[in-house]
Amino acid sequence: MTGVERIAEAFESARADGRRAALMPYLMGGFPDLATSEAIGLAYAEAGANLVELGVPFSDPLADGPVIHAAGVAALRSGATLEGVLGVCRKLSDRLPVVVMCYANLVLARGLERFLDALQAAGASGLIVPDQPLEESEPTLKACDARGLALVPLVAPTTPEPRLRAIGARARGFIYAVSLTGTTGERAALDGDLAAVLARAAASTQVPVAVGFGIATPDQARAATDAGADGVIIGTRLVRAAAEAEDPAAAVGELVGAFATALK
Repeated sequence: MTGVERIAEAFESARADGRRAALMPYLMGGFPDLATSEAIGLAYAEAGANLVELGVPFSDPLADGPVIHAAGVAALRSGATLEGVLGVCRKLSDRLPVVVMCYANLVLARGLERFLDALQAAGASGLIVPDQPLEESEPTLKACDARGLALVPLVAPTTPEPRLRAIGARARGFIYAVSLTGTTGERAALDGDLAAVLARAAASTQVPVAVGFGIATPDQARAATDAGADGVIIGTRLVRAAAEAEDPAAAVGELVGAFATALK
């Protein structure tokens, strides 16, 4: 089964289990260290995650808010490397699809073909490169397609219609709809225009639409499904829980369980 097929199966499985949307928690690879991040990812799977977004720590993460940024810095200080994070990917991919989130510099430093070969060998199902614009994505898309990996694009509330259609036509796996303008982080409430953002994204593509940025509570996750999301990505809330807990895996497992219940 290709990575693209595994992602499609994850969304189908969520619906078959009676979920309103697929549950897609984010994991910072190597935070607070590689072994613990692996334990956190396995706790996600045990608690009912359908797919994991696995972040590779980077020194200049322009899309990330302070909590995830700090986690990335801590992971780098603890010795996390791309190879180490892909080791975590290898362990988790036995349980559920893993989509790697990685900034473009790390791809370019290794070389596109070599980088994607490493992802494929680690069992990854897809890739998100948040700072790679549409105009520069064609070589990455072709190389991912050749390996059965899903190149997942992001769209924002500010994405204009012609660009949205172009992105949607090239999307693989799912579209990552950013719920707001700004960086990742917990918010007190979802943007009132979220339903319109999701509807526009869904009309542009044949793949599911998952929403992320700002979803911090089970009620907000349910509200995102009410607004039309096929998948819900939870990031900062889980990273913060891992940073604050004596037993990070247990803490995040409990939280993911609560999100899973809310999506029923």
